[in-house]
Amino acid sequence: MILIMKSEFENLQHNDDFSYDVDSNSNKQVLKIYCDDALIAKKIKLKKSIRYFGVRNYQDFLTQD
Repeated sequence: MILIMKSEFENLQHNDDFSYDVDSNSNKQVLKIYCDDALIAKKIKLKKSIRYFGVRNYQDFLTQD
């Protein structure tokens, strides 16, 4: 997985064709976005740090505005 921009992650997150799952414990929260059963992106929030990751071909899943 590679780092992606917040706007690209939000584009994937707002697409109704994809499902998502949230895992959280005391300090760490992970939001994963799936296309069918394949993981395509995730957001990791650790304390005040937020990072967005996507698979190598995540651009194929972006919607046109």
